[in-house]
Amino acid sequence: MTTTVPALVAASPGAAFERSTIERRNVGANDVQIDIAFAGICHSDIHQAREEWGAGIFPMVPGHEIAGIVTAVGADVTKHSVGDRVGIGCFVDSCRECDNCLAGEEQFCLKGNVATYNGREYTGENTHGGYSTQIVANENYVLSIPEGIGLDEAAPLLCAGITTYSPLKHWGAGPGKKVAIVGMGGLGHMGVKIAAALGADVTVLSQTLSKQEDGLKLGATDYFATSDPETFKTNRKRFDLIINTVSADLPIDDYLSMLTLNGSMVFVGLPEKPQTFSVFSLVGGRRRLAGSNIGGIRETQEMLDFCAEHGLGADIEVIDADQVNDAYERVIKSDVRYRFVIDTATIPAPAA
Repeated sequence: MTTTVPALVAASPGAAFERSTIERRNVGANDVQIDIAFAGICHSDIHQAREEWGAGIFPMVPGHEIAGIVTAVGADVTKHSVGDRVGIGCFVDSCRECDNCLAGEEQFCLKGNVATYNGREYTGENTHGGYSTQIVANENYVLSIPEGIGLDEAAPLLCAGITTYSPLKHWGAGPGKKVAIVGMGGLGHMGVKIAAALGADVTVLSQTLSKQEDGLKLGATDYFATSDPETFKTNRKRFDLIINTVSADLPIDDYLSMLTLNGSMVFVGLPEKPQTFSVFSLVGGRRRLAGSNIGGIRETQEMLDFCAEHGLGADIEVIDADQVNDAYERVIKSDVRYRFVIDTATIPAPAA
């Protein structure tokens, strides 16, 4: 049995979003039904809706930054109750049996986790994301959103927040550490906020100085334009950790030159083309080049609690359903500070 709910649907790769409906499964014994209040727009939504990362599953309903209210729970649910403020991130299931799942690293499930959208349940059904009014998911993959963060500001934390929090924690950002955040977009602005809240000395490395005032307000102590060659000379061997949040091609060796002994540069952005670097840039300073991918459920909840404790939410622009197609174009132009969030109450089609 299923329930029909309103959604924004892309019928084919690159197609404009239109109001339509999708089917959600009825609430099972271990399921939570959520009325979605807000859904963030991640750049990865655009890549997938336009098949820039390979073949997609259409019709597609993107959205893996989901915040809302629990409206029903299954008979065996113990973690959530009707009325709870909750969220869903980038995946809605995993095998729960492999070493990575058992370690709380479900994002690296060896069987492959079930993506919130553009994926398939283990039973074969297609998944649809947060550009809709309701979603049903297993209670183990639903996060609690603490009081103190608005649901609109909390939605982007389910991807942009955890994508930056996870590597910052894993690579030890904190007091006495010098951290550089490459890029001041949806990911980068959260990286600055979280790194500063962790106690690190934070520098922003951005193409231009156009967002310098914002970066300093969000917690950075320095801000440099990477279009200026002097930036790489000034910051030579300075940083313990560089988090690269952009999806552009970069002169990797130049960035590695800014790492200290034992420093790490971590990719969370996803460039479309292979990146190149010289091994000499690594061995010359016992440096590391690494990647990171969101976080597990336990760490995501830790991130939400941390953000609530420190009063951190995403900087957002709330839009209605009619603005999503334009918002995609604005994201590509970096014309947003710093995350679009869809008010899903505007999705249902007007009455005939």
